[in-house]
Amino acid sequence: MSQIGNEIARRDNGPEAIVRQHKDDLTLVLPSHVKGETWMRLAYGALRSNKNLLQAASRNPGSLMNALQECARLGHEPGTEAFYLVPFGNEVQGIEGYRGVVERIYRAGAVKAVKAEVVHQNDHFEYSPDMDRPIHKPDYFSDRGPIVGAYAYGVFQDGSTSKVVVINRDYIDKVRKESKGSNSPTSPWVKWEDQMVLKTVAKRLEPWVPSSTEWRKEQLRAAAEVAAENTSPAATYQAPPQPDLDDEGPIEGELVD
Repeated sequence: MSQIGNEIARRDNGPEAIVRQHKDDLTLVLPSHVKGETWMRLAYGALRSNKNLLQAASRNPGSLMNALQECARLGHEPGTEAFYLVPFGNEVQGIEGYRGVVERIYRAGAVKAVKAEVVHQNDHFEYSPDMDRPIHKPDYFSDRGPIVGAYAYGVFQDGSTSKVVVINRDYIDKVRKESKGSNSPTSPWVKWEDQMVLKTVAKRLEPWVPSSTEWRKEQLRAAAEVAAENTSPAATYQAPPQPDLDDEGPIEGELVD
């Protein structure tokens, strides 16, 4: 077979073709804010632009599909800072990034701001449970030293502060150790440690702030039900005026002395 023929065969039977074959299954789970055609183009683009990713996907197309399905379920765009497609040996691993976690929190609509910062050894940092928010004063123009921890909190629409989450270096190292292939040169932990630490603390914040579009849908549904009840005949019904017992005689059946 000629070189051109080999290229056509790879195109028609390779990972991109498999993704194309499962287009309906992938786009079906996308939330309404994501356009299916745009999402698919990004998936194809991620494969075409990363030779190592394409090779891993060719060896293990099932791992690619699992990663893309998780990406679609979360409502992220593949191959972006929201959701990384990373080759690990003979498989593709999908990794949600810090931006992806924060996007899901914003998408829920309950918070108007998310604050997450990495703390370095030489930063000035103060926090205790009786404080509303941490005091963090980094010197961006000097040697801040190694990363020692991170913190995150959300600001709700009414201006109140969510629970403040603080993690230390031991916790960061534990999470990194449990992450598959975290010492690989292609791992986000090696290439973008700050971003992975921010993601780790943002994930710890999730239980304390809504982070799903389903929460927003539930709020809208409840509001619609309340509005419907307020405009229903039962809600607008007014009871007839009661007789004034001082002006009328005794009500039928009432005992009188």
